Order: sequence, then structure tokens, then C-alpha cells
Amino acid sequence: YAYTKLALKQLQLICKGMRKKWDVKRVVILHRLGTCPVREASVMIAASSPHRKDALEAVHWAIDELKKTVPIWKKERYEDGSSWKQNASYVPQDLYNGAGKESKD
Repeated sequence: YAYTKLALKQLQLICKGMRKKWDVKRVVILHRLGTCPVREASVMIAASSPHRKDALEAVHWAIDELKKTVPIWKKERYEDGSSWKQNASYVPQDLYNGAGKESKD
């Protein structure tokens, strides 16, 4: 589940950040929504660059940023019930003043 409008905006900011910080030519970020069976990928991030170091560093940074800034939650289901989870590193965003700013609460 996601706050789709803000999630897309945050993903675009991450792509722009990758291009600004590293010499990457193409960037793709996909995040799966809905049911995702155990052991299946929920995120894919790819970057092309003339130098692999730039691409690898950009992807590493992007997954960390995604976990911190993109409002996507998951519902984990167990035999004895279920619970909602968010990334432990998620920093809530100020939804009224634009994406990418930390909440003042």
C-alpha cells in the first residue's frame, strides 16, 4: 500500500538525485504494490553509466533513500494474524508543504 501521488514524486526526486550526484545515463526504479510472496523482489533499481562505480554507488544510495522517503507500507500476514509495517528508516514527510522535507512534528 502506498500514498501513490507522494510516492511517485519521491521516486522522481530519487532519480534526479542519482543523476545529480553520479554520472548515470539511465535510471529505472520499480516498486511492487499489492501482494508480494515471500522471497520475491518488491523493489528493482537499475542505473546505466559509463563507469560501473557510479552506477553501483547511485543504486546503493537510491535504495537507502527509497526506504527513508517513499511512503510505502506492507502488511505482513502470519498464521496467527497480520500486522502493518513501514521501513524502520522511514522519515515521515511534510505532506502539506511538499515532498522531500522532514516533518516538524
